[in-house]
Amino acid sequence: MINMTALLLLWAAVLLGTIGGGFTEEEGLLPPAHLRFDSVDYKTTVAWTPSSNSSSLKYNVQWKIYGEPQWVNVDDCQGIEKPKCDLSEVTSDITEWYYARVQATSPAAESTWAVSRRFSPRWDSQISPPLLRLNTTQKGIVVRVKPPRAQVRKKHSDLYYKIYLLKENGQEKELEMNCCFHKLSLKDVKRKTKYCFQAQTILPLQARSSIRSQVKCITLK
Repeated sequence: MINMTALLLLWAAVLLGTIGGGFTEEEGLLPPAHLRFDSVDYKTTVAWTPSSNSSSLKYNVQWKIYGEPQWVNVDDCQGIEKPKCDLSEVTSDITEWYYARVQATSPAAESTWAVSRRFSPRWDSQISPPLLRLNTTQKGIVVRVKPPRAQVRKKHSDLYYKIYLLKENGQEKELEMNCCFHKLSLKDVKRKTKYCFQAQTILPLQARSSIRSQVKCITLK
């Protein structure tokens, strides 16, 4: 006669193995979920959500150009443990469209491939606003910008910056700064007055722009 306590313990172990692990060897391993590209200033990663909380999971990542039949291994992302992979190098041609796919593996099984949506660096990579630095001189205010990372400047020689002078009454004035001069001097200013600014990166050929930078203010003494 089977001991009832032992039977209950065996049944609990079966349930934990099926529910807690997320898969059994017979059922197979579920593929990663929510596969997505994250890209800022053409620094591009692909990330995903593990389908199981098992600590033994590892991942293989492949990529291809839209229209090409062959998937290619991402050399640094084979058998990795973290749920993300840097694809900046293989997606460096911003005129192309790309796909990525990810497979989960464990000592007992491997999943099918999860495939991303089509990704375009040119249109899908977010562009950062420039950083602002403000100084006062005897003649007025000097506004300097620190441009986005070099990768953006290399690919967009025509980019320029908009500086927004924010007034106390809620109005604002737009001031343009081209790609080659990162300094703007304002001489028509009043003493003991607070001046606030924002900046934005503009890509004219793509009719795209970054979000505005954080507001930065300075007061003339």
